[in-house]
Amino acid sequence: MNPALGTDPRRRTIASQRGTATVFPRRRVVVVGGGIAGLAAATGLAERGVTVELLEAMPYLGGRVGGWTVPLPDGHHTGMSRGFHAFFRQYYNLRALLSRAESDLAVLRPVADYPLVDGQGRVDSFRGLPKTPPWNAIAFALRSPTFPASGLLRVSAKDALPLIDVRVPDVYHALDDLDARAFLDRIRFPDTARHLAFDVFSRSFFAPAEQLSAAELALMFHLYFLGSAEGLVFDVPHRPFHELWQPLADYLTGRGAHLRTGRAVERIEQDGRVFRVHGSGETAHADAVVLATDVRGLRTLVANSPALGPPWWREQVAKLTTAPPFCVLRAWLDRPVDPARPAFLATGGRPPLDNVSVLDRYDADAAAWATREGGSVVELHAYAVTGGDDPGVRQDIRARLWQRLHEVYPETREARTVTEQVLWRDDCPLFPPGSFVFRPGISTPVPGLVLAGDGIRVDLPVALMERAATTGWLAANHLLANWGAAGHDLVTVPGRGYNAALRALRTLGALTARFGSRRDAVPAAGVPV
Repeated sequence: MNPALGTDPRRRTIASQRGTATVFPRRRVVVVGGGIAGLAAATGLAERGVTVELLEAMPYLGGRVGGWTVPLPDGHHTGMSRGFHAFFRQYYNLRALLSRAESDLAVLRPVADYPLVDGQGRVDSFRGLPKTPPWNAIAFALRSPTFPASGLLRVSAKDALPLIDVRVPDVYHALDDLDARAFLDRIRFPDTARHLAFDVFSRSFFAPAEQLSAAELALMFHLYFLGSAEGLVFDVPHRPFHELWQPLADYLTGRGAHLRTGRAVERIEQDGRVFRVHGSGETAHADAVVLATDVRGLRTLVANSPALGPPWWREQVAKLTTAPPFCVLRAWLDRPVDPARPAFLATGGRPPLDNVSVLDRYDADAAAWATREGGSVVELHAYAVTGGDDPGVRQDIRARLWQRLHEVYPETREARTVTEQVLWRDDCPLFPPGSFVFRPGISTPVPGLVLAGDGIRVDLPVALMERAATTGWLAANHLLANWGAAGHDLVTVPGRGYNAALRALRTLGALTARFGSRRDAVPAAGVPV
């Protein structure tokens, strides 16, 4: 069985167009951006015989899931990245991309659990839950210390219907004008459980709840919780990110693609049907172009290319916004953390800390250092930092992150920091209320020009890395269809909620009333915090 395809019997296959096995006459495409979206587009095109030139401004591939190396005090170099990434089992199109180079996906290792601890020390766990909705949600609610029976009984079933039965793009028409906090207020979501919605789902978009569309929040619930039977746990790469994409790079090179890092594209011109892509003192010519940059890069590139596209489309691109800054603090400690600590811990009600990773639990470079030095490598994240551009705020955030680490993992108070890396970034797309209708899609009014990336509109139930991969494949399919060539099939979670969910959740009030007074009889599968 192909591990990229998953096991959910209701997963949805989206058949692509049929056509020739290769493009003839041969075409040349420039892909701008070497992140997940650009790599997916390049793969989809190269597999159909298209000559692909991929240009990436950074010195490495992978985009926001790429990596580099930094020196350690012991003379070794080790991998560094922008932080933790969870490869969920329902990321079908991302996993299909990785499987092109490694069919068994052996690079991915399962994480048994990712517990969540709130400000009062209450722990929610995903370990051992049923995979199939709605039973996963019911089991989670029954054993969770943050879902009181009284709170669940107050939830407005009528107002919560869009959360339970998500359909794309209908959910955007219903909820995109609301922000995530206002929506949870409307449905009377339990206050004690809001760290799950805000600190896990909302902040996964690097945005505070007030700046995130309620439709995106509902989509996240559907993708990870109420719409997929792949389960709630995920995989992580054991290979550091600066090595993760090399097998795929080799795969593409073997199919004639030219991958060029450190090549920033500055502007694009058209001469009849030929595109001229300018940057880094060079000009590349192409029959078509895929723009797979981040939001800021796309805005800048279009602004610097005044003849590219009509004013209404250029305005759509200009309206794209980025989320507030976030911080990644990675520390190499001179002693190990408690062996009972999970590889990944989400936190709520402990600002500015959003999560803690223990990298030596899964990352080969971190594990080698921990074995060599007898220490541990931890990583702390602070998302959506207000005032994160101010140096004083950044210093304060760093100090408070350390304080919070000592609270949740007290054994780190006695540890000495051998070395530390602190990163600040502000280049993730923002999905504010009311933005969906104006978001540019994959096709553009410019023949031969397509867009891809996690900030691009696609009317499918995908998000984050999976949205990037899906738009990349679809960008390739769009160009291939114009040339009469076969595209690539895609797979997503079901297009709407499980039919049994509505009936089962109607009984949830009775179940919680029955068990709510006996919480201690349903143990919370937590971990020491």
